[in-house]
Amino acid sequence: MDQSLDIYIGWDSREPIAYDVAEKTLKDHASVPVRVFPIKVHELVEQGVYTRDIDPLASTEFTYSRFFVPYMAGFKGWALFCDCDFLFLDDIAEILQHRDPSLAVACVKHDYTPKATVKMDGKVQTNYPRKNWSSFMLFNCEHPSTQQLTPERINRESGAYLHRMQWAGDDEIGEILTRWNWLEGWNEKPETGTPGAVHFTNGGPWFKDWQNVDYGDEWRAEADKVEPGWQPI
Repeated sequence: MDQSLDIYIGWDSREPIAYDVAEKTLKDHASVPVRVFPIKVHELVEQGVYTRDIDPLASTEFTYSRFFVPYMAGFKGWALFCDCDFLFLDDIAEILQHRDPSLAVACVKHDYTPKATVKMDGKVQTNYPRKNWSSFMLFNCEHPSTQQLTPERINRESGAYLHRMQWAGDDEIGEILTRWNWLEGWNEKPETGTPGAVHFTNGGPWFKDWQNVDYGDEWRAEADKVEPGWQPI
């Protein structure tokens, strides 16, 4: 089986440095060939592919556009999606072991109930079943259930249908270890080593009022390499 991986990272115009750090650290640790693509919703709009109305509850520009990954991959092979607020600390090649052809998608199956009602950037922190499952998804783009994620359906269906993965059967959703979507401020730090990927789901060090977080020093060190002199917003 092919040992390369295409990875799509959500991009938000309000925090481009978050994307840059996620992309850099992912590539730095990868031992297999990876191609990384930003998901920019304005490009999908310009192409006439994305036609959803603006959702006031959407916390990022890629709240819904993430589900276009199988379409963007031509409904071929496997493709990984992750939010931009990730810091990768280990080799993404480990994810390749989850490519089970019987599965439509694989993710970390968090049981997560956020305490705060507002995120660091002022966006509403909504709560719903399977929250954060869709922030890191390994898509089997050729699976019949995944192929239901056409632009027409994504533009039409509810956020609940998409994010709760109601487009796939429960037995078609594989499970990835928590270390690959480790929620800062929620998951316990490992006794040894580090998570595979830190997810700053409540807010990251690119916000001036969100500096004292686990693995914040590591993130800032990478940001300094990407953009010397950067300043938190």
